[in-house]
Amino acid sequence: MSATTTPGTYKSDATDYDYVGAGSVFGGTVLITVGLFQLFEGLAAVLKDEVYVTTRNYVYKFDLTTWGWLHLTIGAVAVAVGIAILIGQRWALFAGIAMATLSALSQFLFLPWQPLWAMLIIGIDIAIVWALALRLSDR
Repeated sequence: MSATTTPGTYKSDATDYDYVGAGSVFGGTVLITVGLFQLFEGLAAVLKDEVYVTTRNYVYKFDLTTWGWLHLTIGAVAVAVGIAILIGQRWALFAGIAMATLSALSQFLFLPWQPLWAMLIIGIDIAIVWALALRLSDR
């Protein structure tokens, strides 16, 4: 159905809110998924360093166990923020953008150990930032 407010104008019952709201559901769900990926990536690095190939002469020289704890922390926080987004917390939209950005940055620094996986996660993180920013622009 449609309703006219003034002659010559058309107002649809379907709003952009439905489309934008779906963006926050997408962002929250995928942020939880990326957080779980980060958790498993961190567990692999903490429990068994030999899973990843060691690189030589890399600018950001951290022990793989340190990277593991970093990924575990980012993953746990990302899962919590993703759940908060799905619950509908407004602060979680900002935190979700920050977590996706931090996740992309950590994956960029992790490129020498898992290049294809890191680039895939960076692409997903960009989609999360887009979806959550779209939701913020509606409010």
